[in-house]
Order: sequence, then C-alpha cells, then structure tokens
Amino acid sequence: QKGKLISLATESERTLFFDFLPLSLGDIKGFRVRFHLYTVPGQVFYAASRKLILKGVDGVVFVADSQIERMDANIESLEDLRINLAEYGYELARLPFVIQYNKRDLPNIVPVGELQKILNPDDVPSYEAIAPQGVGVFETLKDVGKQVLKELKKNY
Repeated sequence: QKGKLISLATESERTLFFDFLPLSLGDIKGFRVRFHLYTVPGQVFYAASRKLILKGVDGVVFVADSQIERMDANIESLEDLRINLAEYGYELARLPFVIQYNKRDLPNIVPVGELQKILNPDDVPSYEAIAPQGVGVFETLKDVGKQVLKELKKNY
C-alpha cells in the first residue's frame, strides 16, 4: 500500500518529498490507535527536515543500504539519527527500534553479519529486505509496530 506523497520546501530551495501513510488499528484499551508512517531521504542536505519529522516519534525503523559503497553513509546517517533524537531528549536505545538491511538483491553488498557488527551492536531486531518486491517490508513494520504498542500499554 502506498501513502500520500507530501512535499516540503526547504531553505536550500530543494524540495523534500516523503511518503506519509496513516494506518488505523482501531481501539486498544479505550484509546484510538493510529500509526503515522513517514519515509524520508537520507541525504545530508535533508538533515534539518529529518530532525523535524522526528519530533514526537514513538518508534524508528532505520533502513540501511546494503551496498558496500554506502556503508560510510549508513554509519553517518545512523549517528545523525542518534544526535537528532538526543536533541529532543530521546535515546535510540530506549525507543522501539528496528533496522532494515535493504537492497539485498543487488551485487556488491555487505554480508549481514558485518552489517550487524557495524550498525547493530545492541542487537535490535533487524530484517533483510528487497523493498521494491515487498520482501521484508511488512515484517519490519510489524515488528516496530508491536514494540510501539508494547510501550504504549506499559505507559498507559
């Protein structure tokens, strides 16, 4: 299922496009539960926009590009995520968090064991994915969704 494509003008005159997909899960313990899912690009020049979208976050999926030539960018993006969350008073280790290793069908990819060692030292749930084919996408979403609901139940 595809969501609505939203655009946001930025100071650098680049336009940020991201997907927004609202999902309603009905009522849980008298609360109406809805997920608002956002996907944002990882390029450095979108850092301020990514930070803004993280405000009020309940869970995070970090999508890593499995290609060898993208490893430095993955490391930088993950660190940027940690810094942005910290500025809002969040710690990634205390949020529902899943890592998705995307583009597993391409040649020249990093082995999953190495990705785990470098990007996932805390051993959070992780999934291999081929997003255009839908492989691993629902499993990733289901996992982070379960974690978010578990946190909500614990806090309310």
